[in-house]
Amino acid sequence: MRKLIQITMAVIIIASAQASAAYELIMVEQQGCHYCERWKEEIGPIYPKTDVGMFAPIRMVDITNVDSTPEIATAVVFTPTFIITNGEREITRMEGYMSEDFFLGRVRNDFGTRNRI
Repeated sequence: MRKLIQITMAVIIIASAQASAAYELIMVEQQGCHYCERWKEEIGPIYPKTDVGMFAPIRMVDITNVDSTPEIATAVVFTPTFIITNGEREITRMEGYMSEDFFLGRVRNDFGTRNRI
């Protein structure tokens, strides 16, 4: 029984460490942002089902809360801004939104997810 408890605890610790290193896409938005709303309508429903969405789940952050988001390395000026993190720090970002095809293609290339999925 003691061995089973030790193994269970080891699995929980390893799973917790892996979860903290998970990639995440942060979308910085603000009220009244036309392109933010357009992204939510065009990409929002499908993003979680895409390869990049499974690799880097999205988290929405209002631009007024950027300072309290420790993963974001520098100031955000434009919305939407998409920032990929490794769970601890910003890796890269993309400012603006043009279209579904452009966004998904750019996020795959700029964020380098093709090689990690």
